Amino acid sequence: MPVFKIHHITKYAYEQPVSESINEVKIFPYQCKEQEVLQHDLIISHQPDIHYFNDYWGNKTGTFTLIDPHTQLIIESKLIVRTTQTTQLSVNFHSGLDQLQNDVDYDLTLLELMKPDDIEKQEELQTIIDTIYNATKSVAQIVEQSSEYIYKYFKYTKGITTIETTVDEILEDKRGVCQDFAHVLLQLLRSMGIPSRYVSGYICPNKNGMRGEGATHAWVEAWIPSYGWAGIDPTNNVWTTNNHIKLAVGRNFRDCSPVKGTFKGPSRQDLFVFVSVGYEDGQIFEETTQVQMEKLEKTPEQKEADYLNATFAAQQQQQ
Repeated sequence: MPVFKIHHITKYAYEQPVSESINEVKIFPYQCKEQEVLQHDLIISHQPDIHYFNDYWGNKTGTFTLIDPHTQLIIESKLIVRTTQTTQLSVNFHSGLDQLQNDVDYDLTLLELMKPDDIEKQEELQTIIDTIYNATKSVAQIVEQSSEYIYKYFKYTKGITTIETTVDEILEDKRGVCQDFAHVLLQLLRSMGIPSRYVSGYICPNKNGMRGEGATHAWVEAWIPSYGWAGIDPTNNVWTTNNHIKLAVGRNFRDCSPVKGTFKGPSRQDLFVFVSVGYEDGQIFEETTQVQMEKLEKTPEQKEADYLNATFAAQQQQQ
């Protein structure tokens, strides 16, 4: 049962003072039997009061507000966590689609998580489904082969997508990062009637060749009858291992963003994310990433206000 020390710093820097910064964080380890939190400290600059609650999906969430003008915001998470599952999941490969339908009939959450999004390239996605889907296959086989398809035919490339990149764009370009591959896999599985959910977290491979170490990682959990939620990582084409640490789950990335918020002020902002993973053998992995920010359109009211020039929303893309 490996133990990991994870240091995660999110830093917002503003060119000019901003105020009324309202923020939400989901950087708390998900409560499940596969991991055990030994220690977790959350430190936020300006020491705001934090309101904690569990969201719709069961994720521990913190919200806070900074009213006074400020030129930077630093959110620091220091986590020591032990993973308790085996090196790889032992998934039930015998349960089929008929059994899955029985599960869905009695669970509204599963029903909600099996509905695909409306996308323009659904016909193109259907051609992929035609190479994978077979009613005689087990649910786990279909999930595994869907992940394998993405791993083989989509290229892992950093820096070409943002949090706003759509499934249609990923299907067009066949390139992206873990967040993009998770969204494509979700659309694939849901289009075949398999409930699935987005997962944010960390991957801690300690130089074993797995991709996604550094910034927060993303993968998918699919519902396997007679087993439950089973994690599969299309970026690395593996069922989740004891190197995967889960933070949040939801329908898509927006339900799981580690940090997001808005503020008032006529200022451009920069976002830097630092992640350090310490292993039991003494090895340490560190990476700092400058995240591309997306500016939201101003409303007419914002354009007219002489004290409020813009409103921004910031989220961290998962690599």
